[in-house]
Amino acid sequence: MKILVVTGRSGGHIYPALSFLEALYDKHIDAQTLLVLPRKNVLSDKESFAFNIAYLSITPIGLRPSKKNLRGLLNFCKGTLESACILSSFKPDVVVGFGSIASLPMVFLAWLWRIRVVLHEQNVIPGMANRILAFCADRIALSFRETLRYLKHYHDKIFVTGNPLRKKLCVIPRQEALGYLGLQENKFTILVMGGSQGSQRINMEFMRCISLLENRSSFQVIHLAGGRDYDVLEKAYSVLKINFRLFCFLEAMQYAYSAADLVISRSGATTITELNFFKVPAILIPYPFAHKHQLENARILSERGGAVILEEDSLSALKLKAEIGLLAADPVRLEDMRRGYEGIMPANAGQLLTDLVLDNN
Repeated sequence: MKILVVTGRSGGHIYPALSFLEALYDKHIDAQTLLVLPRKNVLSDKESFAFNIAYLSITPIGLRPSKKNLRGLLNFCKGTLESACILSSFKPDVVVGFGSIASLPMVFLAWLWRIRVVLHEQNVIPGMANRILAFCADRIALSFRETLRYLKHYHDKIFVTGNPLRKKLCVIPRQEALGYLGLQENKFTILVMGGSQGSQRINMEFMRCISLLENRSSFQVIHLAGGRDYDVLEKAYSVLKINFRLFCFLEAMQYAYSAADLVISRSGATTITELNFFKVPAILIPYPFAHKHQLENARILSERGGAVILEEDSLSALKLKAEIGLLAADPVRLEDMRRGYEGIMPANAGQLLTDLVLDNN
């Protein structure tokens, strides 16, 4: 069977697509696949070696007239021709779309040419591309049951599979994870991250928060800063009496999640899925733009007690300090938060999505 996977340029689109391909190859090592990406994307050369990849010239297009958006429109036209060429040469049995503007021409052309289409939606609120393409799909896979209300006209072809995660993300004994990171067992461990590119607002407010903590020697921090703020944060941490590990980006996230008592982060779909898998209590600070998709993702965890939401427009170091203090002082509540994750998502998302893609009925 020949399977073409098309996805966007961000980690939130690409990593579920890679995770699906990993799950597919686990059971069908002889499958022929092609991963189609925008030329500008977050995938590293190291991660791309395992897959056959084709590229599209498609770039984002805004609504306001500008040279950038005119260029984006021209790139979309070029990407549509590239999509047609890729479909003609690869001749897939099924096209699996993971959303974003890059999937629009590929999925639409697949529908026109009577190629089977499966869509996967990572967020609670479906993205614009998947809303547009829903009528083209033979099957629509959802990460969250709550997404059904946004796609109610397509309920007969909707399946809840969850959001696939990479195989290397496995739970590790806490002592081993702390040892790997060079951290101590007797300290409350906070994992701070702001998405694949980092978040300057979260980085700066957290540093102010830590400087205000009277008992900060009882805490230790794993901080994924992104490239932009790394040097500033390294200098700030050096004057604080706190054990910390600072990274631009951490490949071995399984150690960070397994070591953490509390996570402070954005609430993209992949982060929510990872928190659900590792069952780590969280303070979520949703990205306030992009139609507030992240706020709806965060509410899934908040309503079940797994996370606390702090919206960015009211975020402050004092509020963050107060929430950290309350949670760190209440191990019973932290354990209740861990239990709140039960039943939010299927545990075997990669296999469920694979079965859906391969099922021709």
